[in-house]
Amino acid sequence: MMRTGKMRRHTVCLTLSALLAALGVVLLGLGSLFETLDLSMAALASFFCIYAVIEMRGGYPWMIWIVTTGLAFLLLPQKTPALFYFFIGHYPMIKALTERLPRTISWVIKLVWLHLSGVLIFLGARFLLAPNAEWDSRIWYWVFLYLGAVLAFVLFDLALTRIITFYLVRLQKRIGIK
Repeated sequence: MMRTGKMRRHTVCLTLSALLAALGVVLLGLGSLFETLDLSMAALASFFCIYAVIEMRGGYPWMIWIVTTGLAFLLLPQKTPALFYFFIGHYPMIKALTERLPRTISWVIKLVWLHLSGVLIFLGARFLLAPNAEWDSRIWYWVFLYLGAVLAFVLFDLALTRIITFYLVRLQKRIGIK
């Protein structure tokens, strides 16, 4: 039988996970309503997993990601934000795991993850979301898209590091789980 303190913490973490997943679906819903915000809202919704990685650890961040993804695919009229979140929503957990490794190995793993996710997003968009759409075949378009994606990913990773540091230094004592 669980001790009272462990049971309370488990209850708090479970309740907070459900709340964060619901808020993630709301953000993805905004991305679904305004198509220009679909990727931005997916990135913003992944911040809830950052909080879970820091405060709750264990399986809670993964549970938030899975529930948010599943509900977004079920409930949203436009599935693009859900697809983006499916591939970038779990990045805070990947980041937490890889940053325990030496910096070079960490970046290699992160970039491999980026490339795999990018290919899977493209295939999902191409064959699931828009199977009959015309796709631009000009090579310069794909080169700029690739370079832009790598640059955006590096900036996203650096921004996450800054946000995590800010949270740990300034906010954790105020809004962290006690």
